[in-house]
Amino acid sequence: MNAPTRLTLATEGDTEVVVTRRFAAPPELVYRAHVEPDLIRRWMTGPDGWEMPRCECDPRPGGAIRYDWAPAGGGEGGFHLTGEFRELVPHSRIVHVERMHLPDPTPDNEITTTFEPTADGGTLLTARMRLPNAESRAAMLASGMEHGMEDSYARIDGLFADAG
Repeated sequence: MNAPTRLTLATEGDTEVVVTRRFAAPPELVYRAHVEPDLIRRWMTGPDGWEMPRCECDPRPGGAIRYDWAPAGGGEGGFHLTGEFRELVPHSRIVHVERMHLPDPTPDNEITTTFEPTADGGTLLTARMRLPNAESRAAMLASGMEHGMEDSYARIDGLFADAG
């Protein structure tokens, strides 16, 4: 039985956003897609028509993250994200901090992502985002992040279509 893969987004308290999504691939593969630069560049491109020309990811506590996005074909615009890893438990959990540069940096967003095996051999991903205040959360939600995340997560399904 294939579980629904649609992304769900909920808010908790004044500062948290909780995103869940099911994948057919097992936790080991979905985790790899979050820490291996070659895989990240293939799925985390956001909405269609964007690409990631720069992807730096050092998956260890204290390791840096830098992702740059630009319109495909070198069009105008673009932005980047910086951050650092705090904790990594292979195939199970990632804790990191990130900030978007639009061009000014947004407040830090602490994200705890868990990768739980499902009975059908897939993965339940839960990303709990904690922002510093209600205003930061409202701005993030208003940015259209949900659509971009769903488009990107759908690409993970394609990466491992034969593995699930």
